[in-house]
Amino acid sequence: MQRFSDPASSEYARWAGLFYLGIAVFGGFSIAYVPSQIVVAADAAATVANIRARTGLYHLGIAADLVVVIFEIMAMTMLYFMFRPVSATLSFAAAMARLSMVSVMSAMLFFHAGADLLAHSNDVMIHFSADQRADVAGLLLEMHRAGVWIWQVFFFLHLVLLGYLVIRSERFPKIIGYGLILGAGGYLLDSVYAFAFPDASLLAMTRAVLLAIVTLSEVGFALWLVVRAPGTKTAAVGAMA
Repeated sequence: MQRFSDPASSEYARWAGLFYLGIAVFGGFSIAYVPSQIVVAADAAATVANIRARTGLYHLGIAADLVVVIFEIMAMTMLYFMFRPVSATLSFAAAMARLSMVSVMSAMLFFHAGADLLAHSNDVMIHFSADQRADVAGLLLEMHRAGVWIWQVFFFLHLVLLGYLVIRSERFPKIIGYGLILGAGGYLLDSVYAFAFPDASLLAMTRAVLLAIVTLSEVGFALWLVVRAPGTKTAAVGAMA
């Protein structure tokens, strides 16, 4: 565990980047791919049928979500110690914002588990018809989707703070920090769009552009950590400049 002992070392930065990239890989699988293969919009019965027919894939999606939560905890903690010399208060606030996001993501797993239970077990809600049980499963999946709108607000705050810390640290290209700050608005606008203004085309286009910016910035940040591994003992000095 020595590799996790020195936040100013290159090895520490590289591991933080690997955890960050792992979040992107497993998160892309569980958040994007699995729902695209399972969920049928406005058809709860078809969705439940897909869960039954592709149980292995559905369970892999839940497992990937658990991996994301574990990687998030590691990345969040390591980023906190990396950027604490820049600003202890803002680094802690960024960590708390990301922890709030992870807490919501963890709670969301219960909805997936509930839908899985309704799809496979005949021992729950036994007085309901198959269609009614499917409707409840569909409701649980919709509640899971709504959870995304909540955690994105916390992630917006985290990325704004992280972007500022990246800029001040002088260990990364400043464009990454500015990209994180600007692009973070994509997560906030996506929540506003999905929750309140689903028919606002300009809002949809704006959030798509910002999400593209933040995705490139996050991947760039993670790759910089892994490839360049900016481990330098002068991080604190740069913060005081």
